[in-house]
Amino acid sequence: MKRKDYQVAFPVILVVVMVAFLSTIFFASANLSFAAAGKKRSSAVARTSAVEHTEAQIKQLQGALNITEAQKELWNNLTQVMRENAKDMDALTDTYAKERAEGTKTLNSVERMKFHSQITKAHLDQLEKLIPPFEAFYASMTDQQKNITDIIFQTGRHGKSKRK
Repeated sequence: MKRKDYQVAFPVILVVVMVAFLSTIFFASANLSFAAAGKKRSSAVARTSAVEHTEAQIKQLQGALNITEAQKELWNNLTQVMRENAKDMDALTDTYAKERAEGTKTLNSVERMKFHSQITKAHLDQLEKLIPPFEAFYASMTDQQKNITDIIFQTGRHGKSKRK
């Protein structure tokens, strides 16, 4: 019985951790903190787009993994989904960001919660699209590539732990 619980709990925990990881990345770049909410932000401050962030992630993974010719097709499928997800996220957030920068759009607390709900739902949808190609690519990896990938997903960088 214990083994079955683990088999069910582990995939659920993995999905929850991935959603939290992706949400953290987005919210960290969105700079929507309570402290900053009351201050006027300069329109000169540029936000990193999801596309730019995704390209940096792709470049990091590609450099760390030394992808083989046999893995190229699976890698290309994965990066295509990553890029599509990033474009979709930018489309969702760009209109709001432009209106906010121009001062034509301010959200009250309820609207802000609904907007964050949209973002969270979009992250979940994107994660569900990303898992199958990632799973196929991961299955094709060598043990060394899997280890590197696991380290990157745990720490956010190759070979360095964020904890001290």
